[in-house]
Amino acid sequence: MDFEQIRYAVDDGVATITLNRPDRLNAFNRADDARLLAAFTAVNSDDDVRVAIVTGEGRGFCAGADLGGGGDTFDASKYDEPVDGVHRDGGGRVSLKIFESLKPVIAAINARRRRRRER
Repeated sequence: MDFEQIRYAVDDGVATITLNRPDRLNAFNRADDARLLAAFTAVNSDDDVRVAIVTGEGRGFCAGADLGGGGDTFDASKYDEPVDGVHRDGGGRVSLKIFESLKPVIAAINARRRRRRER
């Protein structure tokens, strides 16, 4: 599976899903919604995968919603079909997919520690 802004790799039963937009601190956008749904579908359908790890490239795991789209970022009329009769944004759809995952999902959250200045 080849995505431009998400890397997906399987090694020794571990699927690693890496958010790969470090220039935006891996902020989540509408395109990421479809990519992550496809990645978790692949995790669930691959009998060789025992666990999934989600991480972020660079210094941030995920900054949250990508607000680069301005006022349209949270426009509910642009969402896909409702899930169980409820309109959900991309983060909501991905969260449900993770909740329904057949495999354990681990978030490897990046933490960059600041060094104290020497006094």
